Amino acid sequence: MLYSTVTAAEKRRAFRERLASGELLRFPGAFNPLSARLIEQKGFEGVYISGAVLSADLGLPDIGLTTLTEVAGRGQQIARMTDLPAIIDADTGFGEPMNVARTIQTLEDAGIAGTHIEDQINPKRCGHLDGKAVVDEDTAVKRIRAAVDARRDPNFLIMARTDIRAVEGLDAAIDRAKALVDAGADAIFPEAMRTLDEFEAMRTALDVPILANMTEFGKSELFSVDQLRSAGVNIVIWPVSLLRIAMGAASRALDTIADEGHLTSRLGEMQHRADLYELIDYPAYNHFDTSVFNFTIEKD
Repeated sequence: MLYSTVTAAEKRRAFRERLASGELLRFPGAFNPLSARLIEQKGFEGVYISGAVLSADLGLPDIGLTTLTEVAGRGQQIARMTDLPAIIDADTGFGEPMNVARTIQTLEDAGIAGTHIEDQINPKRCGHLDGKAVVDEDTAVKRIRAAVDARRDPNFLIMARTDIRAVEGLDAAIDRAKALVDAGADAIFPEAMRTLDEFEAMRTALDVPILANMTEFGKSELFSVDQLRSAGVNIVIWPVSLLRIAMGAASRALDTIADEGHLTSRLGEMQHRADLYELIDYPAYNHFDTSVFNFTIEKD
């Protein structure tokens, strides 16, 4: 009832344990707290909270317009609704190294299991757009060192994301990733890898977990979980997929209302009220207080 009874510390500990096992962990992107609960119900290993989704949720482009307060607040709402660990996108850390340090502690307090800090300049842009620019290695390293130094829970995962592949190529991305690991990064997010061979090259060069970003309409081919597992990837995210599917369905529903005047033809595509109540766990609230919920919903 209400929120997860698993503490943030326990989520982080269990996440680290599974990550150390070498298995591939699947983290679909949650666009709100309810979708995080659905991700858990469907048997996935974790929840990803995308900066692009948080921006889009506010009607804004993904160019660094969101604030730490907005990101941490939404992250807390999502993370506390599931027993799964949540990784959140912290963009460039929301400022200089001291800001990065504050970001880490704020996200720890929000119950997040881990985050990634990237090496783009600020204002940043979506990782799969052209025209990106990255900071020099010294600046990128300082961001990660600040994050590591600020961390209070050693199980809070600090991941370094590098976008340099699109700017200077794969060799530069490998060199940058090695420097970020030396600075203390627990894992590497090599953005916009183009082939499985590139993921394999990263895996060979690094002794920390690596993440694959399977975002639609981007630079990377949409590899399967089995393909990524064979390439040595440890975490795969689908950051915006659920939002894209949900917004596509919403658009079709609005067109149907405009064309037909009702949604009768779309009922089969909707989540049934009974499924929603089960996901929200109405019976637990009923057990707590029978005045809250004392009826049943029949599902045809």
